[in-house]
Amino acid sequence: MNDNHALQAIGWPLDDHGRPAFAAWREMLADFPTAYPARVVEQHRTGYVVAVGPEEGMAVESPPHWQRAPSYRKGATPTEQRAGVGDWVLVEPAPEDAIVTKDQIVALLPRRTAIKRGAAGEHYKQQLIAANVDTVFVVCGLDSDFNPRRIERYLLLVSGSGAVPVVVLTKLDQADDVPGSLEALIDLAAQDVPVRAVNALDPDSVASLNPWLRPGTTAVLVGSSGAGKSTLTNTLVGSERMKTGAVRESDERGRHTTTHRALIPLESGACLIDTPGMRELKPTGEEDVAENFSDIDALGANCRFRDCRHASEPDCAIRAAIEDGKLDPRRFANYVKLQEEVAGAADKLAERQTQHAAPATNGAAAPPLSARPARKPVEKAPGKPSRQRPRIDDDYGED
Repeated sequence: MNDNHALQAIGWPLDDHGRPAFAAWREMLADFPTAYPARVVEQHRTGYVVAVGPEEGMAVESPPHWQRAPSYRKGATPTEQRAGVGDWVLVEPAPEDAIVTKDQIVALLPRRTAIKRGAAGEHYKQQLIAANVDTVFVVCGLDSDFNPRRIERYLLLVSGSGAVPVVVLTKLDQADDVPGSLEALIDLAAQDVPVRAVNALDPDSVASLNPWLRPGTTAVLVGSSGAGKSTLTNTLVGSERMKTGAVRESDERGRHTTTHRALIPLESGACLIDTPGMRELKPTGEEDVAENFSDIDALGANCRFRDCRHASEPDCAIRAAIEDGKLDPRRFANYVKLQEEVAGAADKLAERQTQHAAPATNGAAAPPLSARPARKPVEKAPGKPSRQRPRIDDDYGED
């Protein structure tokens, strides 16, 4: 079942010798000689669909410990350590004489990149958005839902992932002030983030994204509902692959049209992952805010006092830049807000990590998935948070 050419068509990286490009992957393949590599192309509440090439995928069985409730407690497996769309896994064929008819995932290969967010809800959890992606298309409409602050939040989540962010502004055909919208994102030049404005219905317009969709690469679309992700996907695929929905006239936001994450091969040889719109964009606590606001960080270095809080201190370079019109006060306010949220999430993350390292109270810890032996044939049955949880404003996207 191992066809390197077919695997390459869905992003399997090979070195100059035709081997898997990463030593850790080669070692794990050797540890599971009867298993075959496959990529997770769909993730549903009830399981996974994997593929070994650009054709239709097949449903596989999850490991038993993935079928239990996720948790950060010792011996349990949190959500982000389970496979997600874009992940590469090793799959063991079902024994011919067994009752179980589905092949089973036996190992999760180390990720090259991972896009994560803090999951919605009161309790700290991480949620994997996509794995092993090269480019993240941050999609936002050029209608009344255009929101530079939301774009900054998405870029924060992408930072440190290893993937390249590209801001894609859709609904170019409906925009009233494209130059003004582009001017509102001028600060992104400090982070070398490309910005492209497109009409998602026009293949020629969408072709401006081709430099990030070369053979063997994987891109993921992220953005709020109604931003045009599914329309953009259909144009890139060349068919009505993903459902699209009307946008509410009251606030120009869409209903959920993509209900699960899915990986789609493109004719260019690239792969595309479409994701549902996200209600909340909570940080995980692993982000570097200063990296995403390098212009503000550079200004802060010119303040008179090294511990300047940019409030009432004399000779504050940031306040001076705001007063001179060189720094958008809304961008600075978002910078402060995100710093507080990341700090709060980092406290919760540290607490969870401590909890995960504590001795198990309900049995021995489960070994890592990659260290577990392949499944045996099944015989036939006879006859501390230091800060208050930050509020996530509704204008950061909704389902």
